[in-house]
Amino acid sequence: MSGIDDLPPLRDVIREHGLSALKSLGQNFLLDLNLTSKIARTAGRLEGVTVVEIGPGPGGLTRAILALGPDKVIAIERDSRCIAALTEVAAHYPGRLEVVEGDALQTDYSALAPAGGRAVIIANLPYNIATPLLIGWLSTDPWPPWYESLTLMFQREVAERIVAAPGTNHYGRLAILTGWRATARIAFDVPASAFVPAPKVTSSVVHIVPRPAPLPCSLKALERVTEAAFGQRRKMLRQSLKSLGVDTAALLDASGIEPTERAEQVPVEGFVTLANNWVTLRAGTSQSVSDASS
Repeated sequence: MSGIDDLPPLRDVIREHGLSALKSLGQNFLLDLNLTSKIARTAGRLEGVTVVEIGPGPGGLTRAILALGPDKVIAIERDSRCIAALTEVAAHYPGRLEVVEGDALQTDYSALAPAGGRAVIIANLPYNIATPLLIGWLSTDPWPPWYESLTLMFQREVAERIVAAPGTNHYGRLAILTGWRATARIAFDVPASAFVPAPKVTSSVVHIVPRPAPLPCSLKALERVTEAAFGQRRKMLRQSLKSLGVDTAALLDASGIEPTERAEQVPVEGFVTLANNWVTLRAGTSQSVSDASS
């Protein structure tokens, strides 16, 4: 019996169902229920909330979430070997755990959200798909999104890229996308020894809350501008932004950014301004070409 419910300890569950972690699926099982409870509590009060969990595995974090009283947990699991163990958890919490066997990268998450209800995402993400999943959730349209917060486990290096400030080595496209649409903080670190098998890196739990009204900007424009800027991050912007196809000097002047600055020096607001001005200049260039050809 575990400390949060009267289900068997996770080590017994893993042994009974033969659930050795698969490297191909990025699996590292977290067996310490005190630690999984800490992750779940980082998301805040869960009463009246629908929780979406990715990669529940044998159900350690799932059980910790359910113990905090959400209305429902929707657990998306690709590994068919784990379904039997999760079904046992579902039986212990009748009507409150829905197990979806499928690929997290192919899931329509907005369809899982309760109509008019509250939803959050909590997950010990498989490392090999963690960043694509986050980018997908931050790129959701329309905005604000269907979820109230994201509480996610990443490799420490990825977590640092998510929360990085301008002027730091980790600051880049991921920090800008996150900072534009949300606020993010590293809640705490998790040592490699807490996992089975133990990864070679420290992990971090990151809590992300969407901004209700981000600065107006086209997502595609922001992605294009940051791609150009950080594609040659050691070069000055007057050089790295030439691939955008507009007058680089005019773009930087309109945005109030010195041509000699480098990408990692520009704050999120500066990149939003660059993206908006790029759209304006690009439209003007297209119109000029059209006028010249008529």
